[in-house]
Amino acid sequence: MERRMAIRVLLVASAVFFFTSPPRALPALVPLPDDTPDFTIRSDVRLVLLDVSVKDRDGGYVNGLSKDNFKVDENGKPQQITVFADDDIPVTVGILVDDSRSMMPNRDAVMTAAATFIQQSNPHDETFVLNFNDRVTPGLPKGVLFSDDIEQLRSALWRGFPEGRTALNDAIADGLKQLKLGRCDKKALVVISDGGDNASQIKQSQMLKLVDQSLATIYTIGLFNPGDADQNPGILRRLARITGGISYFPQGAGGMADACKSIAKDIRTRYTIGYHPLAQNGGSLRRIKVHVSAPGRRGLTARTRLSYRYEQTADQNE
Repeated sequence: MERRMAIRVLLVASAVFFFTSPPRALPALVPLPDDTPDFTIRSDVRLVLLDVSVKDRDGGYVNGLSKDNFKVDENGKPQQITVFADDDIPVTVGILVDDSRSMMPNRDAVMTAAATFIQQSNPHDETFVLNFNDRVTPGLPKGVLFSDDIEQLRSALWRGFPEGRTALNDAIADGLKQLKLGRCDKKALVVISDGGDNASQIKQSQMLKLVDQSLATIYTIGLFNPGDADQNPGILRRLARITGGISYFPQGAGGMADACKSIAKDIRTRYTIGYHPLAQNGGSLRRIKVHVSAPGRRGLTARTRLSYRYEQTADQNE
């Protein structure tokens, strides 16, 4: 019943969207028509969709909860949950692979682990690969935005070559842009890098603003070489923390594969919770808190993004 209600809400929302250029920042994620690169949602049907991971006190994933087990606060005010789903539904996911010279010693482990992630994911996911060093390069063939073909995605991972510097900020910005073109409501990025950036066209502050404007969950895997002055584990932790993802810092090829398996499982066991935010509830940056409880089950914790950016439309400012 709740699943059917969620579908009806999404259909109502998608029926009244309108197009603008340039695009506005969107907290709502709905399927796009084939020829629609940019869109915005009217304020009266704006929908925030959250990916929520729930674990027990032992760190195990918790399944089988209902909408009544959750409460959502935005800027400290309770929100009415209008969309709820707990199925293993397909996601739009981007794999961002650092192909700078500093990653050369870890290249084989990175590719093997990323391929493991693809194998462990929902077979109906729409996936893309971006390789980045001095610039960001799509891994899939020209004209192919997404794929669910494992062999094609393997080839995409190996398309780059480790050389040059690192344009991490640009890669994340491009990854978020491509996520918008996906048809799945759930969006995620998996970033494999040492966290350094010495080649991007955009600044870190600009990249983080784009992260706030998206509702994508970002998972990061940090790999470091001794003496690398450009490594930055802090930004990898920050990206995961503010979007509700997880940051991993594995040791060796085995640890890489385990991290990718954990990310795939986390994505596939998340709850989807949606609500319609009020325009008059604070400023642009909205803080989110999800509470979870269930009779007889103590120590449950919910992890989701910490905030998103609500952009006022022109008619709201008048």
